[in-house]
Amino acid sequence: MNFEQLGLRAEVLRGVEDAGYTEPTPIQAQAIPAVLAGRDVIGASQTGTGKTAAFSLPMLQRLSEQPRNQLRCLILEPTRELAAQVQDYIANIGSHTGLRSALIHGGVGYGTQIEALQQGFEIIIATPGRLLDHMQRGAAKLDKLDVLILDEVDRMLDMGFLPDVRRILKHCPRERQTLFFSATMPPEIKSLADWVLKKDPLEIEIGQRLSAADTVTHAFYPVAGDQREELLFELLRRTDFQSVMIFTRTKVQADRLFARVVKETDHAVTVMHSDIRQSDRAAALQGFREGKFAVIIATDLAARGLDISGVSHVINYQVPENAEDYVHRIGRTGRARREGDAFTLLAADELPYAESIEKLIGQKILRHKLDEFPYRYTTLLDDETTVPFSAAFGRRKGRSRSTRRRR
Repeated sequence: MNFEQLGLRAEVLRGVEDAGYTEPTPIQAQAIPAVLAGRDVIGASQTGTGKTAAFSLPMLQRLSEQPRNQLRCLILEPTRELAAQVQDYIANIGSHTGLRSALIHGGVGYGTQIEALQQGFEIIIATPGRLLDHMQRGAAKLDKLDVLILDEVDRMLDMGFLPDVRRILKHCPRERQTLFFSATMPPEIKSLADWVLKKDPLEIEIGQRLSAADTVTHAFYPVAGDQREELLFELLRRTDFQSVMIFTRTKVQADRLFARVVKETDHAVTVMHSDIRQSDRAAALQGFREGKFAVIIATDLAARGLDISGVSHVINYQVPENAEDYVHRIGRTGRARREGDAFTLLAADELPYAESIEKLIGQKILRHKLDEFPYRYTTLLDDETTVPFSAAFGRRKGRSRSTRRRR
């Protein structure tokens, strides 16, 4: 099957061709005809499976048939970075349709956003909080909306945006098309969908059991809590990597590690979390994508949805408290059928989190230890699944990975 067979018209297909797409992914093949037919859709599929195209392509075609110069489509995203990524995607893939899109999020001034709303851009991609600000100021009106898209709904739920989303929905026309897209579909989201979707929605679930990609080799690294940083730096020293994402639970931890890595290594490093100015967050992400930085230290702000290619390694500074976050984090590597490695530092008090992850993905995760590392606490290392670092991460046949450190 190709995209033309899905019913897309020439101006949309030109964008598909520009993007280099050849065959639709499973979620695209199922969602695009349904959206073109005007159906409400609940689409659940893991990160990296093409959900953005699944709703963007048919949405662009439907809006091409509508009057211009007024807000017809609203796309809600949980973070500024995701909103900006979707805005760039739609601007590029929809470049032949003549439709205009604008980005509405916090961390920047109101001026250009108000201008876009006043000029009647057909598509708005927004985060909930800033959109509500504009609505309260009278700058954003949703009464002409034809299509409402809620993207990364599980992440919005995790971040506490559900009340804001409900407030926004009260201002949308009852007669509209509504599309829900999410990496997972917990009961809370289905409850929201039952309230929001009115048109016998099509439910699409692609591979809903969360699991680590087969291109990612991942393991726990048992360590005493007071040796966590020491082990992290030893992993960085011993690992030949192209680019590394280090995830922390908190912004304070991210800042502290950033200062330590800058001071004690010669790697180009940056940091990304919600307390950093939006312009600096965008610069950090872009610099990492372009190879200016070999290491990025981040909170879960960077774990889901963002399109970051070429990440060779992921390191979890702690075991994530939410098992699903583990899958999303390590999924930052091993993308586009490239191989990647993920290391997670495991202290004794984090064993319940580790067990939850193993239950979620349905497999036991190996414990690895570093040869000649001066462990001061060895109880967790006695597990029968613990193997030496050198044995676990020896060069595998056919593996393509840089043998130098990026400066």
